[in-house]
Amino acid sequence: MNLVTPTPGEEEAWVREHLADLCSDAPVASPRFRGTQQAAKEAWGNFDVSQYAKTRNEVWPTEARGASGMSPYIRHGFFSLSYLWNTVDGPSADTQKFRDELLWQEYSRHLYARLGNDLAQPLQHVPNDKNWLITPSNDPWDRSMACINLAVTELESDGWMVNQTRMWLSSHWTVRQGSNWRDGEDRFFTHLLDGSRAANRTGWQWTIGTATGKPYGFSRWQVEKRAPGLCDSCTHKNLCPVQDWPPESQPQALPADQRLRHDPDAERTAGPIDVEKFETPDTVWLTAEMLGDGDPALTHHPDLPVAFVFDEALLASLQLSGKRLIFIAERLAELSQTRTVEVFRGDPIMLLSDRALAATFSPVPGWRRRATSLQPAVVYPWPWLRTPTSGPINSFSAWRNSHTRKK
Repeated sequence: MNLVTPTPGEEEAWVREHLADLCSDAPVASPRFRGTQQAAKEAWGNFDVSQYAKTRNEVWPTEARGASGMSPYIRHGFFSLSYLWNTVDGPSADTQKFRDELLWQEYSRHLYARLGNDLAQPLQHVPNDKNWLITPSNDPWDRSMACINLAVTELESDGWMVNQTRMWLSSHWTVRQGSNWRDGEDRFFTHLLDGSRAANRTGWQWTIGTATGKPYGFSRWQVEKRAPGLCDSCTHKNLCPVQDWPPESQPQALPADQRLRHDPDAERTAGPIDVEKFETPDTVWLTAEMLGDGDPALTHHPDLPVAFVFDEALLASLQLSGKRLIFIAERLAELSQTRTVEVFRGDPIMLLSDRALAATFSPVPGWRRRATSLQPAVVYPWPWLRTPTSGPINSFSAWRNSHTRKK
């Protein structure tokens, strides 16, 4: 189905009209983030990396936070990791810490590119539910707790949280409540504007200890350290459910996927290193993985129309929050001011099969599957920060030591 292209300022109404049945809620834009290249540029320009190492984990009051807030733009390719790595400027310790976080993003992408949907399975350990089950409930996030309510409210309203509250929620969901981490990961994925199966799944697995064997314990101590004064407003301040550390538990060891030690097909994982051209393209295929002005296919073909498909079957199954689709619609509306943008709803393979596509490789299973059928006319390399190798990826440190910096 060919849809009218959204126009700036009307994206929320556009999603309500054309995509509301694919959403888990009534579509409302995030009050914090706009999905435009201009907003991304402003966010990066306003970010001061000074004190980042000290304040990136601060939660409350919000003005004490040092987090960059760049993750929604990173996830959707408004900026490449290499661009942020090269342009961040500040004190060396803070710059290094920020770059460490970029490396974690890259690590999660390498994991997903190598393992694909197998990343949904525990990597090397599995929680011992009998030891981890402490206070089960229908909803693992008890919003009568001030710390939980703050985090869940931001998740559902803004579509974003600082890293510290992500760890609080995921630890409380699993370590204290004994709930399935995949269900919690799906709930994050529903709302987060930066929701990606790569970073989201990697983060949840780190919290429950599947890569390290050591779960992350959440307690009142973290709240008092990162959100001083928040506990004073809580109805549970005199009888806190997370007053003490959760009991120590050793997850059960699993046979490790051999691909964590060695990639038998590193070239496939990385995608093309050079441009692959088979014929002259007539359309740029834009996806949610790479929406920014820096998309190689977009920049190399400035005169071609751009096609974007809201995958109906996929979105119907995911039932994402409307704010995620509005974020994408905002970018399409912005881009339509300088390019011809065609927007579709349906099956990307059926809708684009008659096009000679210029596309940028994306290291995700969905793109690979569709590209196999569509056979793009031109494929541009993914802008890796560090090019995937066949080396070990079973832990962040092992990956970091085995992957050389892209030149």
